[in-house]
Amino acid sequence: MQTIEIYTKPTCGFCHAAKRLLTSKGAEFTEIDIAQHPERRGEMISRASGGSTVPQIFVGDIHVGGCDELMALERAGKLDPLLAME
Repeated sequence: MQTIEIYTKPTCGFCHAAKRLLTSKGAEFTEIDIAQHPERRGEMISRASGGSTVPQIFVGDIHVGGCDELMALERAGKLDPLLAME
């Protein structure tokens, strides 16, 4: 299974929804809380090609985007294959 990283804030409903979906898939992920670690915000923006909102989700080297993009992958049946990639 791919390494998954998700940049979040504790007050973000979209972050919670994205984490719920990943958890329901049995996917383990590393959560980077930019409220607790504001020094990581610049890293997130750089990795997300300017994306400054949370969540920002990365599966392996692929920048998925935010919660809407993650949900769209799920609806299209493309999330499971992405998570299963080696």
